[in-house]
Amino acid sequence: MRLDKFLKVSRLIKRRTVANEACDAGRVLVNGKPAKASTKVKPGDILEIQFGSNVVKAEILEVKETVKKEDADKMFRYL
Repeated sequence: MRLDKFLKVSRLIKRRTVANEACDAGRVLVNGKPAKASTKVKPGDILEIQFGSNVVKAEILEVKETVKKEDADKMFRYL
């Protein structure tokens, strides 16, 4: 699955366009490397997202095309 879509579906970032812009600005790292929005992600990958001065680090547990809001937090875990 594309990184920008995963960020939206998992609700780490609310809108896909915002996820796209964050990737383009270099604020999203996958396994320690800057990632484009089109980067393919899979379970086991480590994401680092910079929100201003805060950094959120999460591990991808599962990848699904669609998920209910209540189950979105089961797609990743914070590190």
